[in-house]
Amino acid sequence: MARAREGDPGKLWITADRQTGGRGRRGRSWVSEPGNLYASLLLIDPAPLPALASLPLAVAVAVHEAVRRAMKPGGEALEIKWPNDLLIGRKKTSGILLEGEKLADGRYALVIGIGVNIAFKPEGTPYPATCLADHGIHISPAELFAYLFESMASMLAIWDQGAGIAAVVSRWREHACGIGERITVNLPDRSLAGVFAGIGADGVLMLDTGAGGTIPVAAGDVFFG
Repeated sequence: MARAREGDPGKLWITADRQTGGRGRRGRSWVSEPGNLYASLLLIDPAPLPALASLPLAVAVAVHEAVRRAMKPGGEALEIKWPNDLLIGRKKTSGILLEGEKLADGRYALVIGIGVNIAFKPEGTPYPATCLADHGIHISPAELFAYLFESMASMLAIWDQGAGIAAVVSRWREHACGIGERITVNLPDRSLAGVFAGIGADGVLMLDTGAGGTIPVAAGDVFFG
């Protein structure tokens, strides 16, 4: 974000071998060891603000495509947990965080942070974690980033500032984890339980609470079972 404040025009990728001040959802912090992929993409004015709600889905599909290219055919399923975590064997192998800021010059800066567990996985996390190496997938961070660079450019073009959301949602659904299963969605102030009925045309999670209908959930942490 500092580069954006300094006037960077965007479409800037930054990668790191190691992170000592990583930050996740709700301000969670972590130290990231070498051997995994840590990448951030800076976008400037990527779309009108209402359209940005669907961008996490496009990013998830792009990361899914990159990781899938590294996997052997016939391996364990690579799935997306709403909205943008990648799972192998129901364990988290990738996380994505989007953060935006209105700049002093009137532009809107958005940073897409992506982490993929390649050689190492964190311990003691709220959701069980895994890494590619645990599944016999051996690839360097540089090689995986090359795949990600290509897939992200492709998916951002399909997303097209939100105009291509229907295509993005369709691709996301192909790899969705847990549709039709019971889930709990943890919100900042409460938890909701029900059946994961899918995602709406705008990408929000649809939760069947058994009370005669479904309710939309725009943000939250999903747990199965």
